[in-house]
Amino acid sequence: MKAKTIFYCTACGNEMPKWQGQCPACRAWNTIVEQPAAPKGKKTTGGVAFTRQKPKLVSEMDLAEEIRFGTGMEELDRVLGGGAVKGSLVLVGGEPGIGKSTLLLQICDQLCRFAKVLYVSGEESERQLKLRAERLGVGQMGLYLFAENNLEEVLAAVEETGPDILIVDSIQTMYNGDLTASPGSVSQVKDCTMALMQMAKGKGTTVFVIGHVNKEGSLAGPKVLEHMVDCVLYFEGDRHMSYRILRAAKNRFGATNEIGVFEMNDTGLRGVPNPSQMLLEGRLTEEPGTCVACVMEGARPVLAEVQALLTPTSFGNPRRSTNGFDYNRAMLLMAVLEKRGGLGVNTCDAYLNVIGGLNLDEPGADLAAILALASSFRDKPVPADLVAIGEVGLTGELRTVSALNQRLSEVRRLGFTKCLVPKNQGKQTITPPEGLQLIPVKNIREALAVLL
Repeated sequence: MKAKTIFYCTACGNEMPKWQGQCPACRAWNTIVEQPAAPKGKKTTGGVAFTRQKPKLVSEMDLAEEIRFGTGMEELDRVLGGGAVKGSLVLVGGEPGIGKSTLLLQICDQLCRFAKVLYVSGEESERQLKLRAERLGVGQMGLYLFAENNLEEVLAAVEETGPDILIVDSIQTMYNGDLTASPGSVSQVKDCTMALMQMAKGKGTTVFVIGHVNKEGSLAGPKVLEHMVDCVLYFEGDRHMSYRILRAAKNRFGATNEIGVFEMNDTGLRGVPNPSQMLLEGRLTEEPGTCVACVMEGARPVLAEVQALLTPTSFGNPRRSTNGFDYNRAMLLMAVLEKRGGLGVNTCDAYLNVIGGLNLDEPGADLAAILALASSFRDKPVPADLVAIGEVGLTGELRTVSALNQRLSEVRRLGFTKCLVPKNQGKQTITPPEGLQLIPVKNIREALAVLL
């Protein structure tokens, strides 16, 4: 008898009886895959059993705060919201080779000093993990290693060892023998993650799970996987560059707008406490087409260099390209520069780039992008000691941004002496630091007149 199959959407996890080109739940195209259905009557959570819970009144619940502990890496603790939480399930995603396993193996050195840690690897042998730990300089820590990808064996090892912290590398290699699907499939990833979540909540064990990403940049497996865990961290960066950025896409115990910056070297990952200085290294100050912006990444102000290149084209449709800057936002700013700034940029190929792999997604970088585009168009450099902060509207006006005092302090700390800011500051009381000259402007025409 032919085994029954179910069709899953890899974007949202929706199930359907037959294949369709578009998912009816999330409207995504070409995301439906076929998977064997789980046999009826068989357990699908690794046989994990816990005591039955009863509903409780809110007034009777304990208001004790969650128990947090440091991981030994300040940048990782910042992204987690002050440290890892006991009994939480953290998913760390990223491309293969980006440094996920290196990061979690490094924090084991600090975690093993006060907790029992079990590192489960379905990709590497125990000898390979030992060699990597020796290379990272943490080979003598009291870490339990277990090379296994069978979920039942992993849960049995957890029962036997009783770890406080469990690390699973990676979730795509784990499989439940009760399911006929192959490891890494939608049903296997969902079932294994559910079993780990039940174990984490039932025993109070902190679980770190590594997950790979697909070619679209999202986690390999169903999107529902992100809804099951407490924290989703993405490790970003070019494998051919030494800097990595860790950002939170979901965090039930903290904010999701913090980032952590790391540098990869021969001895592993090292936190970068001053990312602004790192992002401005090697900056050419006398060349046109570059301007420095100050954006807020969580509670931390970060300075980044925005570069633009405009070249005349003889074709009817000029080429547009952005890297680290929202494409639609860049096209909007070019239209404002054309209409309100009086610069004929619509006949030019335009390229916008943010140095260092940072993605600028807040409006505070609008003015810096405008100045970089105008500087490249007129072939005149922006003064090297100037930073531009402000949001640009469709009428060319400049609007204020949040946390302006913190931004100005960071601008002055890095040696800049001039800052272009919106004239209308709203209800904010601005106190510029000593040595920093503020240049208030009302619209982009005044900004271009002051600088260029």
